Amino acid sequence: MPVLLFLIDTSASMNQRTHLGTTYLDVAKGAVETFMKLRGRDPASRGDRYMLVNYEDVPFGIKAGWKESHATFMTELRNLQATGLTTIGQSLRTAFDLLNLNRLVTGIDNYGQGRNPFFLEPAIIIAITDGNKLTSGGGVQDELHLPLTTPLPGSELTKEPFRWDQRLFALVLRIPGNTSVEPEPLGGVPPDDSPITPMCEVTGGRSYSVFSQRMLNQCLESLVQKIQSGVVINFEKTGPDPPPLEALKSGLQPWHCCHKLIYVRPNPKTGVPIGHWPIPEAFWPDQNSPTLPPRSAHPHVRFSCLDAEPMVIDKVPFDKYELEPSPLTQYILERKSPHTCWQVFVCNSAKYSDLGQPFGYLKASTALNCVNLFVMPYNYPVLLPLLDDLIKVHKFKPTIKWRQSFENYLKTMPPYYIGSLRKALRIMGAPNLLADNMEYGLSYSVVSYLKKLSQQSKIEYDRLIALIGKKPPSEAGIKVRWRGGGISLAQRRDFIQQLQSLTGDVPTLELNPKEFQGFHLALLNKGLKPQSFRNPYDIPRSHLLDQLSRMRRNLLNTSVCTLRGQDSDQFHSVPIAQMGNYQDFLKAAPQPLRDADPEQPKRLHTFGNPFKLDKKGMMIDEADEFVTGPQNKGKRPGDSSSMPGGGPKRRRCMSPLLRLGRAYTPPVRIIGIFFLKALQIFRNLGNFFADFLGGIFSDKETILFGSLLIEQLENFLEEIHNRSISMNHVDTL
Repeated sequence: MPVLLFLIDTSASMNQRTHLGTTYLDVAKGAVETFMKLRGRDPASRGDRYMLVNYEDVPFGIKAGWKESHATFMTELRNLQATGLTTIGQSLRTAFDLLNLNRLVTGIDNYGQGRNPFFLEPAIIIAITDGNKLTSGGGVQDELHLPLTTPLPGSELTKEPFRWDQRLFALVLRIPGNTSVEPEPLGGVPPDDSPITPMCEVTGGRSYSVFSQRMLNQCLESLVQKIQSGVVINFEKTGPDPPPLEALKSGLQPWHCCHKLIYVRPNPKTGVPIGHWPIPEAFWPDQNSPTLPPRSAHPHVRFSCLDAEPMVIDKVPFDKYELEPSPLTQYILERKSPHTCWQVFVCNSAKYSDLGQPFGYLKASTALNCVNLFVMPYNYPVLLPLLDDLIKVHKFKPTIKWRQSFENYLKTMPPYYIGSLRKALRIMGAPNLLADNMEYGLSYSVVSYLKKLSQQSKIEYDRLIALIGKKPPSEAGIKVRWRGGGISLAQRRDFIQQLQSLTGDVPTLELNPKEFQGFHLALLNKGLKPQSFRNPYDIPRSHLLDQLSRMRRNLLNTSVCTLRGQDSDQFHSVPIAQMGNYQDFLKAAPQPLRDADPEQPKRLHTFGNPFKLDKKGMMIDEADEFVTGPQNKGKRPGDSSSMPGGGPKRRRCMSPLLRLGRAYTPPVRIIGIFFLKALQIFRNLGNFFADFLGGIFSDKETILFGSLLIEQLENFLEEIHNRSISMNHVDTL
């Protein structure tokens, strides 16, 4: 499960704009989202864990860590603001400590007992910055320095702040503010010359100098391809060079020293890497030593260019790792000798040898398309022939001479290989060759110290996880610092002379420079509403002319006798961020009066829809009775739906008006109710018509005519009503 940690530069210089109109911080946010989309195309991305760190102090700079969800990561990414300094050294240390927080708890580093490549937690740190000067509270630095002190327990066991499965890549934004006329350079993206580049190269990564959006997309696609499970190893040549070959071209890149990755492939069945043998430590463990010497983050593996024969025995396990393409792999492949190998060593790993004994070899594949590192048992040229004789000659019944040779080998083998060797012998079918009481090489004090560090790491892990997500406390004010020893402006001779020339008297100034040492300058309270008519400091610089026009209208308005303290537009204006805060408005509003008619349905106080009714208090209209009532009329006796135990009855059905190919047959009672209501409406209309005519014409004939008209309408409607009661279908009408 790879960990992808994004380190975003939130210094104030990230507010500079590109020729596209976006700021560098906007470009960085868009780059993160594009990277996640490109990574999401790979099925292996389901187990990815994303983290987010910016340039704030610990722990407020950790926006998303081990426990935060993907939604939290995206929210914190969108809320980033560029307001700080370029404290990239402190932020890098925070990122490394966050990744290393749980390693001592899980025991993944296996201190003092060899390095297991198959115990890894691959992590990639992607830093996005503008490459400007490194600024902090102490000034401007030219070089990148990581803090030496850290609260992480066990950090003294490794010389560097990173580990061999963690790599740093940097995207340095160099997009100009004006559109460039020159064409973009073709080919790969060059590395940047900023101070972060050496740090990237030390961890096994690199930096990219980005000059356009196209180059940025190219870098993101390259970074997605670099998400590989593996560890970084330093390979260095020892001894003489190999004899040159005639077919070998001259002018090759230097291959004597390479700093590259070896791929640790996971098991296809389990998805977890499986291995058997460690890479030896660079010291011989002493059981009387109370401490462990610190190890380097990347093991230094030396290879000898003397051709040797590769050794593999059936039933004896070995580990095989592919090397990342490098000048060393290119040199080995161009020699075209897949049947020979170069042995590898770790200095000071043996008890009586500076170079140590071989623990594996480098060998080109048979197809000459890659170079593999074979990790074998320590001093395998001695052990493998003994095991081969045990299988083929002695048939797993060792003789005394064989046992003596095996005991001599065990004395030259580091003690931490005993566990791996015991498992290998069990696989072979000879589990009783090693005694159960053999020591692993660590003293009691070292074991106790490692257990104590594991407990402390667990406490520190829980403490930091609890602090992630909390906002930094608001400062009470700006503290006034005393620049001890400096001469203030009021005590300078030229200042006193200027006052004397203006006033004619010699001023007597008795100032104490420590008088304001404990003072704090108040900060602007953003919670208070600005009073632009009373406090000129509440007026933004860009609104000065508009405010002057408002004050002029307020002063020259003759309809108001007194001056108002606030403009009417500002009184009713609400910031966009607070427009949806309707609940707080309801809490501040006075309690409304009770309704005069409590039987009426209450209107809900829903933001954005004041006409929504409370459906719980509404009565069902009589027109819906045909839905809730019995629907078995007209059913055939043999219909399966009418039989008991049939399908479930629908509580509500679709409106008959929406059913295609079916006429709507309203009940008789509905028709009668409809015409009764129509009769009442026409009666009222007739009365109104009579009053209207009576108001215009005063003679009795007109009033009589209106009365006759009303009587005829009533008779007509009553006749229709009587006919409709006896109807069984609307079409008859």
